[in-house]
Amino acid sequence: MKTSNWSRPSANRGITLMELLTVVAIIGILAAIAIPSYRDHVRRGQVEEATAVLSQGRVAFEQYFLDNRTFTGADPKVAPGVCPADTENFVVTCAVPADGATYTLTATGAGALAAFSYTINERNQRATASPWGNGACWIMRKGQPC
Repeated sequence: MKTSNWSRPSANRGITLMELLTVVAIIGILAAIAIPSYRDHVRRGQVEEATAVLSQGRVAFEQYFLDNRTFTGADPKVAPGVCPADTENFVVTCAVPADGATYTLTATGAGALAAFSYTINERNQRATASPWGNGACWIMRKGQPC
């Protein structure tokens, strides 16, 4: 007489619902920790893009000043190439008052970085306005003091 496979106990029965739920819970906890950490890591790289462009812009403005003895005319419409171009994640603006003695470069975030803003001026004074903190320096990561 032939017995059915269903009535015979098997050595390999698979996983239980409790084991499956435990694995799902562990994956959920790891994802809750890893995803925000990864997102902050990516943002730090994007912020580096802004500070690098502002630093290069400062050098270009100083070179313009050495050639012309004024910052007047360093407007991107008059002297293209002095004010840095926008980047993928930041919009760069250059402000030169009428007296031509000062300038301010600002990189304002776009898209996911809309809350981030970095500035630098002719005195190399830096400022940050971001969710990571505000201050008279460039804050490059969450929790970094000035």
